[in-house]
Amino acid sequence: MLGFVNSFMSWYLKKRIPLIERSFRNGAEVQHQMFTELLGEARKTSFGRDFKLNEIKTIDQYRKRVPLFEYDDLKHYIQRVMHGEQRVLWPGDITWFAQSSGTTSDKSKYIPVSYEALEECQFRGSRDVLAWYYHHHAGAKIFQGKGLIIGGSHQINALAENSYYGDLSAVMMNNMPFIANFLATPSMDIALLPNWENKMQKMIESTYAENVTNISGVPSWTMLLLRGILEKTHASCILEIWPNLELYVHGGVNFLPYREQFASLIGGDIAYRETYNASEGFFGVQDNANEDMALMLDYGIFYEFIPIELCGTDNPRSLWIDEVEIGKNYAVVVNTNAGLWRYQLGDTIEFTSKNPFRIRVTGRTKSFINAFGEELMVENAEKALAIAQRKTGAMVSEFTVGPVYLKDKTKGRHQWMIEFNVIPESLEHFADVLDQELCTANSDYEAKRQGSMVLERLEVVVCKPRTFYKWLKHKQKLGGQHKIPKLCNDRKIVEEIIKINTK
Repeated sequence: MLGFVNSFMSWYLKKRIPLIERSFRNGAEVQHQMFTELLGEARKTSFGRDFKLNEIKTIDQYRKRVPLFEYDDLKHYIQRVMHGEQRVLWPGDITWFAQSSGTTSDKSKYIPVSYEALEECQFRGSRDVLAWYYHHHAGAKIFQGKGLIIGGSHQINALAENSYYGDLSAVMMNNMPFIANFLATPSMDIALLPNWENKMQKMIESTYAENVTNISGVPSWTMLLLRGILEKTHASCILEIWPNLELYVHGGVNFLPYREQFASLIGGDIAYRETYNASEGFFGVQDNANEDMALMLDYGIFYEFIPIELCGTDNPRSLWIDEVEIGKNYAVVVNTNAGLWRYQLGDTIEFTSKNPFRIRVTGRTKSFINAFGEELMVENAEKALAIAQRKTGAMVSEFTVGPVYLKDKTKGRHQWMIEFNVIPESLEHFADVLDQELCTANSDYEAKRQGSMVLERLEVVVCKPRTFYKWLKHKQKLGGQHKIPKLCNDRKIVEEIIKINTK
């Protein structure tokens, strides 16, 4: 039975490949079509009437008429939908909202999820990952076992009848087709438990005896589950427990600092594929193990890109896909088939190719350190950390970084709060290597470090086991999609971590 299912799904999924390849070859044409279709839908909404979108014909007119939005700017529209009003931002009914981490004014934000956003974006992206995997691996047997999904939870939104919110993964689980639920583990009653600690234990108990062929989840939470499985079974590696495991699909954070730890935990060769998706949409797929992610252009999203040097200025001019350049950092703006219009995602990317359009996620517009003019991005920090681990034999579980400001005659520095799985033999050597690799990765950091005139060598503070877990629990952010902020331009999070670490 499962052999037939695997053969059928392989055939079904690979039918998408020619369509994807067409979008790869004709990126600008596909995106222009997306713009036209989305504009037609937007005209049917309250938002469309407010901005007189019936008068808009071109991309340039649209950029001039409609301002850039952050969540707080769109919140009054979203709240109307959450209270049951429809055709506000999108002409179709919206009854699901993806709950995401907070903004400047709210603990959480609630992203509308339409039927089109689920079917033509989120589910399509999930299927396309597997389509490319089967395309490149003729003997793949993903569907002859179970897919382990490490997701969130959901709850009823009492603001309106038949209206729900939860982590994006929970929203997707609640709307998955029968066959996907049949081939997933753990069961829905466990996968959607709201208490993360209780859920983690139940996931370990219910999945270790399954025939798991593939895993999807954020690396940090996946590692926590895999360690729990090994502790439960006393096995030396995951492939002893799940010998048919062949694919891990990851996203949310840079995988580079985690890769060696996964290899050690799993105990053999499997395939790794990166995705770029968020509550707002599914954006990128690693179609080939040796390539950067492809920006997916036919998912019902029209993209705009703001050059990073213009971020924070008044009314910065955005570019569309036909205007971007390779090697430059851009902040991402999306227009989606769930009614997010000119929405600033908060992510920064760099294009590494234009045929097809390939990207690397370089960080967040608000996740960086520039306390001393060093302009350190998340990408720099994660790359340097991965090299430092390899050179010193260390293994890092979690980290966050903040500045130590200039005071009296004391120079500034960066303070790295690090929780290790394997502590380096010499912490001083590890800090030296990390500091040098940051200089290699970032010329502004190197300039500020020159002669320690402005910036002293970084400081590494070793955190006790589970320090970051306790911080997430304190913030009520335990769960598959919550992540530790890596770089902060102030000391708020660092001070909170220090307080937990010293208890």
